[in-house]
Amino acid sequence: MTRRSRAWLLVFCLLGLAASTAAAYVHYHVLRDPTYTSACDINAAVSCTQVYMSRFGTFAGVPVAIFGVIWFVAALLLIAGAQSGPAAARDNAAGYLFVLSTIGLAIVLYLGYASFVVLKTVCILCLTTYAAVIALFLISGAATTYPMTTLPRRAAQDVRRWSGSPLAIAVTIVFLGAAASAVAFFPREGPPPPPAAEPLTAAQQSEIERFMATAPRVPLIIPADGAKVLIVKFNDYQCPACAQSYLAYKSILAKYDAEHPGAVRVVMKDFPWNPACNPNITLLHQAACEAAVAVRLAKTHNRGEAMEDWLYTHQQSLTPAVAKQAARDIGQVTDFDAKYPSVVELIKGDAALGKQLGVKSTPTFFINGVKFDSAIQPQYFDQAIAYELRRATQ
Repeated sequence: MTRRSRAWLLVFCLLGLAASTAAAYVHYHVLRDPTYTSACDINAAVSCTQVYMSRFGTFAGVPVAIFGVIWFVAALLLIAGAQSGPAAARDNAAGYLFVLSTIGLAIVLYLGYASFVVLKTVCILCLTTYAAVIALFLISGAATTYPMTTLPRRAAQDVRRWSGSPLAIAVTIVFLGAAASAVAFFPREGPPPPPAAEPLTAAQQSEIERFMATAPRVPLIIPADGAKVLIVKFNDYQCPACAQSYLAYKSILAKYDAEHPGAVRVVMKDFPWNPACNPNITLLHQAACEAAVAVRLAKTHNRGEAMEDWLYTHQQSLTPAVAKQAARDIGQVTDFDAKYPSVVELIKGDAALGKQLGVKSTPTFFINGVKFDSAIQPQYFDQAIAYELRRATQ
């Protein structure tokens, strides 16, 4: 391998590593922040978020970007070996890179097909990694000057040589440990687990009661139907924080339903992060409209809660097509496309109400008109309901 070849391999490897790392960063924030917008989310046709949130954005629940980072780090280690290793290892590194990049090429061709043909959406960061992999494939192929049939024998010799080097062993252990940790600990599909509930102190109880007593109350044109506590939630089914609050508050609402039947009413309002059904925002969640329609139609078959549970636990893999199929499989909806236009108009009505009430993020809660711009800790949510029930009986 010539010095020039090594230089170009290093350039494209660093480019791919930078793009993969940026993609992993974006994917992480998409999972953790429902209001996060990537710089490469330009429009419906050019959006990293839409690609990452599709079923092609992960493998076994792990973002593809993480595997990209691991792949490019492995390639960097091979290039480093070609730079500073023994003469025989330097000659063999080109062949190893060619094999590695051949595997990478097959993967990026598949992902490129998924992006351009299936999703019809372009991810700029993904395109950068594709270009880097193709460049590594071409350069390493040209730099390999010996028959590939001899590579197994060369690899066996190199393994014996590296096994006698403490530095090589240490680097290998660190690389494998870091790769395993990245795969194991990067956030998986689905909402983050609800925070552990701890009893409120007397001061904290006093704090939430003081807030509920003094906060302005927004008049809502939503009937309470005899309930003493009316809770209105503006929601997006692809919003991780919406899923987290749904899971965290579920047992609390069940408790009040059992202890005070009919006293607490929860009303869900749709505020999807997609201009197709919410003109008040820019594009963020590609399947938000279809998910909201799926829940509304599933409710007509008494499958609304099951539909919500499924959507919240499959957020990362949601696409419009997946949401439609789930509506059929989970919600028993057989006329999704026929009813979609009329249901979307109802969703737009919810979004318009949200705009009037100053909703700017999801989830947004109103508890008897007291506005919470985000989910609050379950203990505070419980205490707020208890306070409103006491207030209603005084």
